[in-house]
Amino acid sequence: MSTIAVLGAGKIGESLLSGLINAGHATEKLLFTERYQQRAEELTERYGVRNADVAEAVEQADVLVVSVKPQDIDPLLELISPLVTPEKLVVTLCAGLPTELFERRFAAGTPVVRVMPNTPMLVGEAMSAVSAGTHATEAHLETVEEMLGSVGRVVRIPENQQDAVTALSGSGPAYFFYLVEAMIDAGILLGLPRAVAGELVVQSAVGSAAMLREGEGHPVIMREGVTSPGGTTISGVRELEKHGVRAALIDAIEAAHSRSVELGAKHRADPSEGDED
Repeated sequence: MSTIAVLGAGKIGESLLSGLINAGHATEKLLFTERYQQRAEELTERYGVRNADVAEAVEQADVLVVSVKPQDIDPLLELISPLVTPEKLVVTLCAGLPTELFERRFAAGTPVVRVMPNTPMLVGEAMSAVSAGTHATEAHLETVEEMLGSVGRVVRIPENQQDAVTALSGSGPAYFFYLVEAMIDAGILLGLPRAVAGELVVQSAVGSAAMLREGEGHPVIMREGVTSPGGTTISGVRELEKHGVRAALIDAIEAAHSRSVELGAKHRADPSEGDED
């Protein structure tokens, strides 16, 4: 069993640790780094996993999961670059940052796999997309897929699609939360207590997602199944179309994609090279 070090135990890092433990990974084969002592102690107490300094974690682990904010990546890479060898697998969960950045800073031949997860990892329902760097093999990808499979679903994609994934599923939960928030507010406007409105909307979202996952049909067909001639639903849908909700969502996802490209461009050897098709 590989020793895994999570470098940066924020929400996503903690969720991965929890998922690995629930999947049967031995706690003595897990490490994490956390700069805030109080949080480090809380995580150790909660999961029985040891907090280590960064150098020790890199030295002892076979798999290094980089889970820091993109703006914090340069100090971390400066610290660990002399310590990372090609025998270690580097898994980056940093939004927008290309594998080329890590390959350029680490020893030649170091395998890197780029991952775009999302926050439902907190409840074991993440959607993660993985892409192989130049030196990552099939075995490396399988290792990452097994690891991430403990906290949700995984798909493989070419790296030039990662910015689109970041915009769609990486940021996607925020769009759903935004819609749920608006629907709850509408329920309150119509006289429902907030708790009741919340229960109605959230369970409707859970049930609708379950129907989509079960493959009941294309979303258009499923929506038509709720939309009776001259009924309440078609009146509501007409207002959504009148206010351009569909176009607004598409524009929002395009804006998130542009920002992801922008973040990555700062860390490419040639900033003029984008990840777009």
